[in-house]
Amino acid sequence: MPVPGPRGHRLTIQHRLSTSWRRIAGLIALVVVPVGLLIAVPRLMASPDPQPAARHVWVIVMENRADTSIIGRKNAPYLNSLIAQYGLATNYHALVHGSQPNYVALFSGGLQGVKGNEIVSLSARNLADQLDAAGLTWRVYAQNVPPNCFAGATATGGPDGSGTYARKHEPAISFADIAHNPARCSRITDFSAFDPTAANFELIVPNLQNDMHNGTTAQGDTFLRQFVPRILASSAWQSGSPLFITWDEGKQTGDNKVATLVIAKSVTPGYRSGVAHTHYSLLHTVEQLLGVPCLGQACKANTLSEFFNAGAVPSPSGG
Repeated sequence: MPVPGPRGHRLTIQHRLSTSWRRIAGLIALVVVPVGLLIAVPRLMASPDPQPAARHVWVIVMENRADTSIIGRKNAPYLNSLIAQYGLATNYHALVHGSQPNYVALFSGGLQGVKGNEIVSLSARNLADQLDAAGLTWRVYAQNVPPNCFAGATATGGPDGSGTYARKHEPAISFADIAHNPARCSRITDFSAFDPTAANFELIVPNLQNDMHNGTTAQGDTFLRQFVPRILASSAWQSGSPLFITWDEGKQTGDNKVATLVIAKSVTPGYRSGVAHTHYSLLHTVEQLLGVPCLGQACKANTLSEFFNAGAVPSPSGG
């Protein structure tokens, strides 16, 4: 079911983050977009020849927590400190239950027929294809994944610490044009190689202990407390590039709503949005930020543009 497009007097993500880059570069001129034109556009779509608005985008995907298990919880103090400092989507839903379909959709704009966590080989176009075609770079950092294009279901331990890697949480290796191309699948590495400025897009997948799948909420929160500052201290994030933290799915029962954090210097502290979003919205947002066309169902989804709006203010009702 399509989700609603942007509302009201909004600036696009590209305009908002491009403004940040112009300020950093010391330019004085401002680009003014007529409000009437924005009202006439029902949904943000990537333009035929989009101008990239961010030089880097990071996405961290955690596991199996409804939003109510995170927001305001004492066992997630670091996450809640980020929520207070940056932005939170309060009406964001995973697509289905089961991990792998959500990861595949987030990486390709569709479920691609995947219903469970079995090993699959997919031929659909994906985000890596888009980025390569545009001359942009990408990396997938999957904790505990073995080197040399490992294609197994799980692996334990490694140079980046103890824990277990699960292929079902790492979507890139499930696409044949990546898995069977050594130059491309070599971009899937463990955390020992992590560099927040290595690529334009970086997908970050903690191991089963740190992503809250097998570990506790507190353990996942502690992991993020140790890991996220590496991104926030980078020149790329300091220059205005955004980090997103989301969960693959919520509880097995209920509405499958998950917390999604938008962490960027341009986001108004404490801003909460009640606009309906899904993983397709996040993919569409990443695509628009990096200036590449949309994929599949992401083309029908809105973006998280409200978080990058000039003049956005915190919702007194919490979204």
